[in-house]
Amino acid sequence: MIKAILVFNNHGKPRLSKFYTYFNEDMQQQFIRETFHLVSKRDDNVCNFLEAGSLIGGSDYKIVYRHYATLYFVFCVDSSESELGILDLIQVFVETLDKCFENVCELDLIFHVDKVHYILSELVMGGMVLETNMTEILTRIDEQSKLEKQEAGLSAAPARAAAAVKSINLPNIPTPNIQLPNLPSFK
Repeated sequence: MIKAILVFNNHGKPRLSKFYTYFNEDMQQQFIRETFHLVSKRDDNVCNFLEAGSLIGGSDYKIVYRHYATLYFVFCVDSSESELGILDLIQVFVETLDKCFENVCELDLIFHVDKVHYILSELVMGGMVLETNMTEILTRIDEQSKLEKQEAGLSAAPARAAAAVKSINLPNIPTPNIQLPNLPSFK
C-alpha cells in the first residue's frame, strides 16, 4: 500500500503532498524534510529506492523516487508493493502530467494544483493503485474538462434568469399585513 506521495523541488519545497495514512501536520513536515535530505544527497547512479527507517513506521516501509529536472517524485510504500512497479507508476504519473500540461514544469504543479490532484486521484486512491493505463487516465481527464466547461456555462445561467425576470413588467403585488400573536417566552 502507498502511504504517501510527495513532489518537491531541488530546494526541498513541497509542490505536492498526499498522505494516505494519518499523520499530524508536524509529522508530515518532518517526514518531508527528512525524505528530501535522504533523497537529495543520493548520487544519480544509485538505485531509486531505499528503506524509510524510522521516518514513517520502520523497516517495513520503503521510499521509491525519481528525479526529473528540478522535481523529485517520491512514493513511500510498504513491503507489499513492488519497487519496480512503483517506479513504473511514477513514470506513468509524470508522462500523464507531461501530456496534460505539454512539457510539465514546477509552475504547472503550483498553478494547477487542483488538476494535478485530480490526475493523481485517477492513478491512486486511498493508497491503492487504480489505473496505470495512460490512455484511460487521459480519457477521464478529458471528460472532467468537458464537465468543467459545461458547468462554467451553467454558472452564468442565474444571472441571465435574474435579468430576464427584471425585464418582465409584473404588476406590484401588495404584501398582506399579517400580525402574529405574542408567543410566551421560555426562560
